[in-house]
Formats: sequence, C-alpha cells, structure tokens
Amino acid sequence: MKVDFTRWLPAIAKTTDRIQTSARTPNRRTVLSIAGVAVLGGLAFGPMASADPVTAGPHAGAVAAIGLATGKSRESATVESALTTGESISKTTSAEQPDLDELIPHGLEGAQSRIPLDDAQLENAEAIIKAAKETGVGERGAVIGVATSLQESKLYNLGHLGANNDHDSQGLFQQRPSSGWGSPDEITDADYASKAFFDALKNVGGWNDLPLTAAAQTVQVSAYPYAYAQWEEQAADVVQQLW
Repeated sequence: MKVDFTRWLPAIAKTTDRIQTSARTPNRRTVLSIAGVAVLGGLAFGPMASADPVTAGPHAGAVAAIGLATGKSRESATVESALTTGESISKTTSAEQPDLDELIPHGLEGAQSRIPLDDAQLENAEAIIKAAKETGVGERGAVIGVATSLQESKLYNLGHLGANNDHDSQGLFQQRPSSGWGSPDEITDADYASKAFFDALKNVGGWNDLPLTAAAQTVQVSAYPYAYAQWEEQAADVVQQLW
C-alpha cells in the first residue's frame, strides 16, 4: 500500500548543541521538527515512504521557505544543481572521485528517483560519508547509507514529528529508541546515527555483495523493502562528488 507524504516538508530548523562536530557547521546540530512543516506538492516525503520517480522539484515558495530555514547559500545552489542534473562540481577532483562502477557494482534496480538537495541535506550527506570512512565500509557503504537516508528522511535530520511520526522513529535513518538504536538525542546526532547504521550493516553477512535494497532492508526492516533501490543513482552521484 502506497503512503502519500507529499503534503509535508520541514522548512524551519531548530538548532541545539551537538556532541559531535561537523565539517560544515562545527558545534551545532540541526534537527527538523513538527514546528517546521510547510506545504509542498510533488515531492514524496516521510519515513518509509514509497515514492514514484521524482521528476519535479519544490515550487518557488517552498524553495524560499527552505532557504530561510536552513541558510541555503548561493554556493549550495550550485552544488544542488549539479547533484540534481549530473553536472560536475569542484568538491573533489576527478582523480579523487570513486568510480561509478565501484559505487553501483550490481547495476540499478528499477526506476530511479531524484530530488534537489539544500545545505542541510548536503551537510547530512557529508556526515554519512564521513562515518562511512571512519567505520570502514568505504564508498559502497556510503552509497547504501545515503540512499537509505534519502528514502527514510530525504536526508533531513528529523526530530519527533508528533502525529506524523512513524512510531518513535527519528533522525536521518528513522531509527527507533524503542528498538534499541539509542536515545532520541543520540539518533538525532548525524554522526552517531550514521555510525550506528554502518555498525549494523557490517553485521550483515556479505553486505557489500548484496543489491542495495537487500542490504538496506536487512538493517532497517522496513515495511517497504524495495523502496531503497530508487535512490541508488542519486546516492552514488552524491558520494562521488562529496567523497
């Protein structure tokens, strides 16, 4: 059964002190809460959402709201455009970029979705990639992590969304305190959440030889086990550019 979350997108951020630091925003953590939900059509959003391929971005009013909430910069808009259209950006040199054959070793499964990314989403993607390096899962693990977060939260670090929450799921990976992932403060810390995901992934036998959706589903146990595959191409682009 398809769940439609197209009505909601967080657009106001609240900041709290963070335990771990980020390369982009030291000593701060951005968590999007129910207080910052704006109307947005045409974008599948939400925990466990099963989305059709996304071909259109947010309308101008939503883009402006997100920009005000997240401090989206002109530089970010250039990165966003490149990651959406597939153009080259200067985050890393071509010699440093992972090969797409290594990032997508099993080929793409089914139709692919793609969304524009703002400053907050790119910062969270960088945190996931950093955790992938530190936990030793490498480029392929980073692709699985970014794709999983794109499905679960659209790369937003979500706080508790009240009535719109999926049980007690929170954070980039919609991890649940009641399932033992950690406290709400821990799972809304991008570094902690990413490393918890990758530590669980490493316990999946042969995870790096599995299709992305199988590896992600073994960790997440989602009600929509095949939804992760649709984000593999964009996740690979993000990892290639930000690695």
